[in-house]
Amino acid sequence: MYIKKLLLTATLTGVFSLSPVCFAKDAGHGHDYRTFHSNGKIEYGQIYDSYTSDLVVYLAGNQFMVIEELIKNFQKKNPDIKTVYVETIPPGKILKEQILKQGMVYGQKTNQNPDIYGSVNLGHLKKLKEVDKMNTYMTYTHNQLELMVAQGNPKHITGPADLARDDLVKSLPNPLTEGIFKFYGSQMLKDLGIYEKVTDGKKCKSCWAVKDKTWFTERHHRETPFLIENNEADVGIVWTTEVNAAEAAHRALEGVKIPAPYNMANEVSYVIGELTTAKNHVNAHRYLKFLKTPEAQKIYAGYGFVQADNKELELKLVP
Repeated sequence: MYIKKLLLTATLTGVFSLSPVCFAKDAGHGHDYRTFHSNGKIEYGQIYDSYTSDLVVYLAGNQFMVIEELIKNFQKKNPDIKTVYVETIPPGKILKEQILKQGMVYGQKTNQNPDIYGSVNLGHLKKLKEVDKMNTYMTYTHNQLELMVAQGNPKHITGPADLARDDLVKSLPNPLTEGIFKFYGSQMLKDLGIYEKVTDGKKCKSCWAVKDKTWFTERHHRETPFLIENNEADVGIVWTTEVNAAEAAHRALEGVKIPAPYNMANEVSYVIGELTTAKNHVNAHRYLKFLKTPEAQKIYAGYGFVQADNKELELKLVP
């Protein structure tokens, strides 16, 4: 089983993580680095393209399901932009390990100065402002938390309070690099009064927060659907859009809605801006302008995101 294999690997190697190749195979991480060509071709894992593409975009990973339709539509309207490199991984990891310092992906250096950076936390953009790497931003879409369970909901999970049940194995996004839990999921558990019970106050990744009860992911909450499918977990906290994507792909998964305000629908905003150090300023402007269009907003909404209003879509100064 997946977690057991992970722990065995950790025991034998002394390193509590799987190799990038294993994670790419198991949870779709190999699709986190994509190069879109204007002729419709998509290449995966071409890290050097982050230096040479006509537009380089680093985004919060939970919108991975939108990107192909979105970028193809953008390039159709901007055919002179021959290549667009898009990375979709946890935004905190991008900020700390690839923008604020030189990053490595699969043993290769990755561009420290993308044209565009997007996150689910305005604080990340404030950090870029502090080092003169970003001046303006906009809010371009919204999301909310949902529980993911196996198809048919065999454990009869009714809502987020059930996360405190002792008979459930939980898969939660790790609190170190995944904004979905660091900023939102953990707050939900605290608001419900079950944070300590569910996490034992632990902050780690690729680890048992509570032995055999609560697992923190290695890198991305996309690992949670895989764990549930393979009977390694009963329930996990994901974005509503992740549930929609799983159901659209006819995976044996479904969602359990989280009621407001615990779903954080009023808190989760996707923010984006151009870096001052961008190589392709003109193309970055065109991409941000495209995100404001009804067509781009409709694409996001088609995957379960909540559209931003016109005021949110206006560029404003990073606080």
